[in-house]
Amino acid sequence: MLMQSARPLGELEDPSEFIARHIGVGPADEQHMLSAIGERSRRALIDSIVPRSIARRDAMKLPPAAGEAAALAELKAIASRNQVFRSFIGQGYHGTYTPPVILRNVLENPAWYTAYTPYQAEISQGRMEALVNFQTMICDLTGMPIANASMLDEATAAAEAMTLAKRSAKARSNTFIVAADCHPQTIEVIQTRARPLGIEVLVGFAPDLMKQHDYFGVLAQYPSTGGTIHDLRPHVAEAHAKGAAFCVAADLLALTLLSPPGEWDADIVLGTTQRFGMPMGAGGPHAAYLACRDEYKRSLPGRLVGVSIDSHGNPAYRLALQTREQHIRREKATSNICTAQVLPAVVASMYAVYHGPAGLRRIATRVASYTAILANGLQEMGYQLASDTAFDTVTVQTGDATDLIAGRAHAARANLRRAGAGALGISLDETTTRDDVALLWSFFAKPGQPLPDLARFEKGIEPLIPGALRRTGGFLTHPVFNTHHSETAMLRYMRALSDKDLALDRSMIPLGSCTMKLNATSEMIPITWPEFAHVHPFAPRDQLAGYAELDEQLRAWLCEATGYAGISLQPNAGSQGEYAGLLAIKGFHESRGEAHRNVCLIPSSAHGTNPASAQMAGMQVVVTACDANGNVDLADLRAKCEQHGANLAAVMITYPSTHGVFEMQVRELCEIVHSHGGRVYVDGANMNALVGVAAPGEFGGDVSHLNLHKTFCIPHGGGGPGVGPVCVVADLVPFLPGHHTAGASGAYVSSTSTAATPPARRAGDKPTGLGAVSAAPLGNAAVLPISWMYCRMMGADGLRQATEVAILNANYISARLKDHYPTLYASENGHVAHECILDLRPLKETSGVTAEDVAKRLIDYGFHAPTLSFPVPGTLMVEPTESETREELDRFIAAMIAIREEIRRVERAEWPQDDNPLKHAPHTAASLLKADWRHAYPRDAGAAVLDERRHAKYWPPVGRVDNVYGDRNLVCSCPPMSAYE
Repeated sequence: MLMQSARPLGELEDPSEFIARHIGVGPADEQHMLSAIGERSRRALIDSIVPRSIARRDAMKLPPAAGEAAALAELKAIASRNQVFRSFIGQGYHGTYTPPVILRNVLENPAWYTAYTPYQAEISQGRMEALVNFQTMICDLTGMPIANASMLDEATAAAEAMTLAKRSAKARSNTFIVAADCHPQTIEVIQTRARPLGIEVLVGFAPDLMKQHDYFGVLAQYPSTGGTIHDLRPHVAEAHAKGAAFCVAADLLALTLLSPPGEWDADIVLGTTQRFGMPMGAGGPHAAYLACRDEYKRSLPGRLVGVSIDSHGNPAYRLALQTREQHIRREKATSNICTAQVLPAVVASMYAVYHGPAGLRRIATRVASYTAILANGLQEMGYQLASDTAFDTVTVQTGDATDLIAGRAHAARANLRRAGAGALGISLDETTTRDDVALLWSFFAKPGQPLPDLARFEKGIEPLIPGALRRTGGFLTHPVFNTHHSETAMLRYMRALSDKDLALDRSMIPLGSCTMKLNATSEMIPITWPEFAHVHPFAPRDQLAGYAELDEQLRAWLCEATGYAGISLQPNAGSQGEYAGLLAIKGFHESRGEAHRNVCLIPSSAHGTNPASAQMAGMQVVVTACDANGNVDLADLRAKCEQHGANLAAVMITYPSTHGVFEMQVRELCEIVHSHGGRVYVDGANMNALVGVAAPGEFGGDVSHLNLHKTFCIPHGGGGPGVGPVCVVADLVPFLPGHHTAGASGAYVSSTSTAATPPARRAGDKPTGLGAVSAAPLGNAAVLPISWMYCRMMGADGLRQATEVAILNANYISARLKDHYPTLYASENGHVAHECILDLRPLKETSGVTAEDVAKRLIDYGFHAPTLSFPVPGTLMVEPTESETREELDRFIAAMIAIREEIRRVERAEWPQDDNPLKHAPHTAASLLKADWRHAYPRDAGAAVLDERRHAKYWPPVGRVDNVYGDRNLVCSCPPMSAYE
């Protein structure tokens, strides 16, 4: 008989069990790998790689590691401190139903959430088809000809629309007009973005401002934040007469009933797809959208999925117009955005596929009808409404009764929106019921006043949409939106798409600088808990106590990991964290009367977001050289510091370097920059090699951003969501992002310092505070539990061990492949950091084979390619991460060696340079089954099966995609069915 324990079951767990499950290499494997590298122990390996001058002085002070069940129980207790009230706040965030078939098979499915950004088109066809569906949905509903594959949130999409208008409009003004009845958080983010660019933002009654000023663009909300449906058509014509662009922030569900902006010649349309199946999640992640007129397409920020053809002439998807992207254009980039919101965009597109046009119109009509019933009832009760038009939101004049009515709602566990003095706002959504409408009336009823007869209002109710602004045309006419409406059909469609892709659930994704590590199931479970998923970001502070505790604990742990004094979790992508960090540096200099400090030094090897972020922050980028070993050239850096000393704002470095090595002189680098009055920005892209081993805040860094979607286990989701916290030293804490809009409405605002008291400001200092960089105070709050769980289950020892094994794995691959592909950069003893750059450049001369050919050939062997041609053209950068088993590492090594043997056959002229398995890779099953095989190599060589007994064969759905054809024949929406014939 099993003895009963007095302790909870979770306490019987061995906390080290999760660490062993997260880290793929066991003790026996470790010894074998160390032998191959030539080191006696892991400790000796780390000591020989990490400079002793930067090694951590003390271990991280984190709670002891907890087992999976115990950590989930602890987080559940934190989540229970959030209060899930019935939300009628609106302001861009609404209740929604995630169809269970989408919840289980996309949002909670590792086949979708562990995929990487679709840079390798041939193994990303499923999610790119979903993104083309997304783009088609946006184009159809907005009436615009082109849309990108999602943005970070509505507010940042509006800021991007502003800069797109500045680049594209004919007007030469420097003024942007924003209607005062846009969402407050959107206005604040626009103001933050405009300030360093020198753009003047005028907020007010847009028609008057348009008459009084010159301007390059206008932004209006449709419907407004207070619910009014303005007729914007005459204002569009007025803007065009001045050569300005007219931007519209439009509610996507409302556009199923409203005349789309594209029909009345709007230039840019933006918004959020949150209410298409993504829970509110205290602010994110949600997929925003951005659509524009055709003339603007080559300046449209973000990613764009297009339709091309493959090597067999069949339709195939790929990322289009890549020359627009930050990783190529650097400081000339149109934006620093490199993370979209792919997973939420897939959810939104599947929501449209599942419901179809008739279903979406039915949902919207129901919302609009309940809104009309609510409005009619309130008027019958004697209340005056701010407008006689509405889709889902009404603003009620409540005068002296405002507090009383809001208090009644709170007592009934419902939230109304404070809409200025003496007014309350009410927003309805697809979850609204008849009982909700009656409940709302009860809040407003005077003593003894009977409630309106809801049944009477329901008869013949008409939405409060002006006749002239009602939609007349169709939308979502493509068969994909009119086919998969049964659960069986929907399930099979999503499975068919996911089967086309290669994600982390099938094999290692060895991408350098991208850290594709295990996203443990226990980490993912909490994100759909109602206590995290169904709270509004602008709910009163006391309803978000659980998020406040989560925020406080996670920031404290990240401060321990980085050595910094303060952190903000608001930035919802690494690019946003970079931007916020540079603004903190800029704000610091300005507060000291040194606003002229605007030069940012950036090594030539830097990731493309670095110079793009610096440009967005209003800084002048000066490139510094790297030496032959890939290190920052300290002599050149010193010379540039002396040349620009009076105006030096910052240097941006990545550590370990983008070349995959620990630079020995990083402390000296920091001292040089500090001696000239500059600050040191340490890009956190490679924190996977630092956690527990070295801390940027200790060795001289002033600012870093972290990629929680890399080092701290939030999954990439096919290219988003991300979280990019910005971390700073003590004197920069006052310059971290704020959220004045949320604070004014009584919402919870993240604090930003782990210290008991923030650093004192000097007498006479100017007011500090950055303003919002994201729409919600905690950015992508709903995915923060993933990183909390990871840290809680790993503890200080587990996190340090993860770093050390990541370094071990990279050195093992480098050592095993050195006779086949030399590692381009290494330390004096031949070691690398957590990634290694394999030099394939000589192969082109000897065989005609390029790094891209090897990348495509790896697909045949069942692997996503390493990072291609970054940071050095003609190379592959490999990062195996600590999560991979030795068996998987050996399988990758075997594939790379097999490919090298194929290249040797070309070098020996056994296969022609233009007809070999690498030049025709990847091989589809259909191409190998053709009766007329006319290649110089046999079919089985094309199939590339190393060991079919131990690993299932992956068959790519398309051959090599023709990128040039796609850009010359740009199609970014669902192709007609004839294209598949």
